[in-house]
Amino acid sequence: MSRSDDLLAHLDRIQRQIEEASLNAGREKDSCRLLPVSKTKPASDLKILYDAGIRAFGENYVQEAVEKISTLGHQDIEWHYIGHIQSNKTRILAEAFDWIHTVDRLKIASRLNEARTGEPLNILVQVNVDQSASKSGVSLDALDALVEAIDPLPNLSLRGLMSIPDPTDSDHLKAAHDRLHDAFTHLQTAVSEPAKFDTLSMGMTNDLELAIASGSTMVRIGTALFGKRLPKE
Repeated sequence: MSRSDDLLAHLDRIQRQIEEASLNAGREKDSCRLLPVSKTKPASDLKILYDAGIRAFGENYVQEAVEKISTLGHQDIEWHYIGHIQSNKTRILAEAFDWIHTVDRLKIASRLNEARTGEPLNILVQVNVDQSASKSGVSLDALDALVEAIDPLPNLSLRGLMSIPDPTDSDHLKAAHDRLHDAFTHLQTAVSEPAKFDTLSMGMTNDLELAIASGSTMVRIGTALFGKRLPKE
């Protein structure tokens, strides 16, 4: 099987899985978006998926992503940054990406706001739903205050929340997803533009169905789509 056939077969299976999970949760079959996580994968893989209709990709590594953006050059690709944010990379992130999923501090939001020109940058606030010392993200206790501070920034469009819970048992994962959904629902009544606060980015390869059952509107899928991650040089 060629690389193209392999990727397209994986894509078809995942899209069907998302639709089935959505219907099982009593939702519309297209109520949850697929975000392919393409870190370490070559631009040729992205081109195969682009030709199959995919228009959004998630990247973790800034320089790698910038190279892919330059190589592909498609104006209608939506580029999502889902990696850790270093303060000294905020300008290039603000210039190169359409979405940033991992904002967890006002300092980072402010720097992105200052660097962004043109259309507002779509951002998600990353929440540490497990209160894990090894995880990035704002605590649930501090979430409201951070959202209140970010909301007025003119060059950012606050679109929702994101989480990466610890990959433990299904009961733990479901509880973590439910906590994020509860916070998301609460904040929709508190932000200045509720209609734009529409994105709940949670769920990956191993917990896709659980996340959709808890209300995810965007699942980030890497391994199940592209295969095992290549080592980063």
